[in-house]
Amino acid sequence: MPKIKMPRKSTAIDMTAMCDVAFLLLTFFMLATKFKPDEPVTVVTPSSINTTLLPDSDVLLFTVDKDGRVFFSMDGQPKRKKLIEDLNAQYKLGLDDKEIKSFVTGASVGTPIKDLKNYLSLSEDQRKKQGLDKGIPTDSANNELGAWIEYGMAAQGGNFNKLKYCIKADNATPYPKIKEILDTFKAKHIQKLNLVTNLKSAPQGTAAWKEEQAAGGKKE
Repeated sequence: MPKIKMPRKSTAIDMTAMCDVAFLLLTFFMLATKFKPDEPVTVVTPSSINTTLLPDSDVLLFTVDKDGRVFFSMDGQPKRKKLIEDLNAQYKLGLDDKEIKSFVTGASVGTPIKDLKNYLSLSEDQRKKQGLDKGIPTDSANNELGAWIEYGMAAQGGNFNKLKYCIKADNATPYPKIKEILDTFKAKHIQKLNLVTNLKSAPQGTAAWKEEQAAGGKKE
């Protein structure tokens, strides 16, 4: 009895619709993604063998450049909005919605509080031309760093117990400036700080080097 041959059907799949969806998704993410704004200063941090990574959230970051200028940054736009609104009310800065948004979506801030309104109304290039990136005052006569710490903590909404305080200082930052910053944290009864550094290899023969070698052997 002859075998009946079943007709073969094409297995080709029309990918046109899938390509259209892929390009639509790509276009959406390109338009919707907001890139992190550039920092106003560049610092060259010292090196260490510590492998702990800087957290992405719940961080108050204080950047200090080689000239000793201090800049403040904090993650989370809702928290940044609360912070600047509290500062605006306390110091009667008279910030409008555009200036508040500039702080909420912007990068680090480094200027005396009295100059915040003018600072936030300008672009980064305009700030540099007018010399407004003076840094947050930390001297004993006018230490505004403590205010930024307090309002940064208050903006956490009671969850400041998991808050991490990080100092990202340039390798050439004068030590007296670092001491002023540390003394300010001490006055706020904050004893645990994190110093941001570049990673380097542990010296050969040290305990840290042996731990690295042991960890590398386990991975293999």
